[in-house]
Amino acid sequence: MAAPKKSRGPAGGQGRPGRSLALILIAMVALTGGMFLADQPTPRLGIDLAGGTSITLKAQSQPGKPNAINQTNMDTAVGIIERRVNGLGVSEAEVQTQGRENIVVNIPKGTNSQQAREQVGTTAQLYFRPVLSMAAGGPTPKGTASPSPSGSPKPSASAATGEKASGSSATATTQGRAVTGALTKDTPSPGASDDPKASTTPPAAADQAGTALEKKFAALDCSTKAGRAAAGANVKPTEPTVACDSTGEAKYILGPSEVSGTDVDSAKGAINQQTGQWIVQMEFTKGGAKKFQKITGRLAQQQTPQNQFAIVLDGEVVSAPYVREALSANAEISGSFDQQSAEDLANVLSYGALPLSFKEQTVTTVTAALGGEQLQAGLIAGAIGLALVVIYLVTYYRGLAFIALLSLLASGILTYTLMSLLGPAIGFALNLPAVCGAIVAIGITADSFIVYFERIRDEIREGRTLRPAVERAWPRARRTILVSDFVSFLAAAVLFVVTVGKVQGFAFTLGLTTILDVVVVYLFTKPVMTLLARTKFFSSGHPWSGLDPKRLGAKPPLRRSRRVNARTDHPKEA
Repeated sequence: MAAPKKSRGPAGGQGRPGRSLALILIAMVALTGGMFLADQPTPRLGIDLAGGTSITLKAQSQPGKPNAINQTNMDTAVGIIERRVNGLGVSEAEVQTQGRENIVVNIPKGTNSQQAREQVGTTAQLYFRPVLSMAAGGPTPKGTASPSPSGSPKPSASAATGEKASGSSATATTQGRAVTGALTKDTPSPGASDDPKASTTPPAAADQAGTALEKKFAALDCSTKAGRAAAGANVKPTEPTVACDSTGEAKYILGPSEVSGTDVDSAKGAINQQTGQWIVQMEFTKGGAKKFQKITGRLAQQQTPQNQFAIVLDGEVVSAPYVREALSANAEISGSFDQQSAEDLANVLSYGALPLSFKEQTVTTVTAALGGEQLQAGLIAGAIGLALVVIYLVTYYRGLAFIALLSLLASGILTYTLMSLLGPAIGFALNLPAVCGAIVAIGITADSFIVYFERIRDEIREGRTLRPAVERAWPRARRTILVSDFVSFLAAAVLFVVTVGKVQGFAFTLGLTTILDVVVVYLFTKPVMTLLARTKFFSSGHPWSGLDPKRLGAKPPLRRSRRVNARTDHPKEA
């Protein structure tokens, strides 16, 4: 007699549902522990819930560019401002156009919100201009001779070997900032600038600094904020101009720009390993390196101050080092930087100059009161919806409602902990649309349970007992759940890609909860159903289990039916 074949374990891991439950329980404990270790017990809130600052910027017309304010430039400005703010670690910043000339920036309350506010409207138009003349920052009294070309010594632009110029100690007028770079083959002789025959004021410089410019320079008062703002305003890069340094202690006559910020390939704040001070490192593009080499090579042949070039950011002289030798691809701006000022300057240089100038029109502090009321109303609506779902499950599915509620609880724990951890991880902030997405997800999750429960009931109606019905129903329910969740996730992904601002919060939350629905159904709902199918309450078809064969109209088992028919037909044959 042949030995009976060993029966294979039921599909779907019926014999070991504890492993799946242990896995998801460990995940929930780990996420909860990580949430408290990261000191983030609650999700980060967006501006509509936590409050913050709303800034309205108005685009300014550009000299010589009457059509500069257009949709293309406004969209470009929105992208640059958004990258700048997010580059500072400010999450959920909302940047969008309003009308034809305005950009609205909403910055949630946070540690870097003030720093972000200072950068949103910074044009970051960077130019390297030769210095034609310089003087103290106050207005020049009438009858006073023009500033001497041999003004105060300035920081130098030298080789990247760490060599310091002899005049680097006199730094009051430029905040002690200097520029160094890579020494090229075209390095001029160190004594070239000391040639007594060299012209103190080149003819080109004299032509550029006309009478009108000299009068403007003499009247310029850099000691006032208004004077500094007026200096260099609405001037084309190809024209000479006057400018102030950021402290107001010095003023300059500058020649046309020869290198611009678009020639800077990248910039970053770093610590000088030799001095231990913060610097800004710049790398020029291939074309920018050639331009920089050309201007520094020419200026190295001049005398002070015509051997200086000014680094002008948004019309303000950041630094005005003098040049002793030609520089090329790389340069450093060094001096009185701290970490924040170095990273701020590197940030605006890295993300590029805005195509337009903007004026800060309004600054409004947004309170969370209105958002709090709306959040409360949304949570009440969500609670009512959840209560209706629970009433429906208990009324229609009875004991199976217990499994559904446990699954909803597991899904809620995973969603909450992930939202809390994603705040510091990727800058996710919970706003009102995101709350709506979480409420909608309750229905998606409950729908998955209902699909599985109905497949089990279908198997019981066919005359199968509960344990085989649970395993046979799972493959059919699994396919339906995966297709349904895939469609929901695809819709969320498309919505996230094609929308901006707060609507992305709704799409992100919907996509996240859809993924968690699959995880919960696979690792929690199915194993719990398998374990409860072994209990007497469910396996016996208790009327309150939701799986009562009589209530479901189950057919009698097929084998039992055949035996009865055989017994009734036998006497007739006899």
